[in-house]
Amino acid sequence: MIVRDKPGLLRLFLIVRGSVVQQIWPQVGLVMALSLAVVLGHAHAPGLIPTVNGAPFALVGIALSVFLGFRNNACYDRWWEARKIWGHLVTVSRDLVRQTLLLPPRGATGARARETLLRQAVVFAHALARHVRGTDTPGNAITSDWPHPDQPLLRMGETLAALRAAPAPVLSDVEFTLLDHTVGQLSAVLSSCERLRNTPVPFGYTLLLHRTAYLFCFMLPFGFADVLGLATPLAAGVVAYTLFGLDALSEELEEPFGILPNDLPITALAIAVERILRGALGDTDLPSPAEPVDGILL
Repeated sequence: MIVRDKPGLLRLFLIVRGSVVQQIWPQVGLVMALSLAVVLGHAHAPGLIPTVNGAPFALVGIALSVFLGFRNNACYDRWWEARKIWGHLVTVSRDLVRQTLLLPPRGATGARARETLLRQAVVFAHALARHVRGTDTPGNAITSDWPHPDQPLLRMGETLAALRAAPAPVLSDVEFTLLDHTVGQLSAVLSSCERLRNTPVPFGYTLLLHRTAYLFCFMLPFGFADVLGLATPLAAGVVAYTLFGLDALSEELEEPFGILPNDLPITALAIAVERILRGALGDTDLPSPAEPVDGILL
């Protein structure tokens, strides 16, 4: 996720890192080169390079912009839902800290159970980040062999079941149900993340917009070569930057758990969860909060 102060007017036009320019400059350059070739060809050989009425391009451009806007909104909804899911993980982690305070006063068994529950919740947060992103999460040293997120959840369930099934139960039915519900909330977070990761925006919709955007940008110079002359490459470049930029941004937002500049900082959120849980246990060797690198927080 991009984390930086709002730039001034001059810097706004010069910022490259964190924008989509690095991804779309070949397409924009190709459109501008084609536009220049069309303008020069029409000037020197108008019979070979004809021009057409530019009015239809305005209608097509409006329709294409609307379709791209719909796709961008759909992808942003995925990004925002993923952020809400990870925000819920932080909330559930705080609830777990508070709810397990009833265990230590009930003896050594309860104290050990609380430590197990909170430490397994730490493992769950980092394992979830690795699971949905597909890479190790930096900034922590819990284990080099991350389990599937199901495993710490199973361990937490076993711990609660042992507390309830002991000859002298440590938890009452109500307390067990409350804590088990909290573990169930963690499981719901895992399922929601897997649903987002495994259900992309329909490919046919994406393909249609890709093809339409390319065809529109490639045909645009033929409609404006007579009107704009040598300014046609610049105008076509601006249009291509807008359309291809929206398309590239939508692709980043569609996969919110990736490592691109506009993706979610789930590593930073996992570290925040670790600080909450281990801090509640009295650990002092906590990892430092994640800091943005060159304006990018992962």
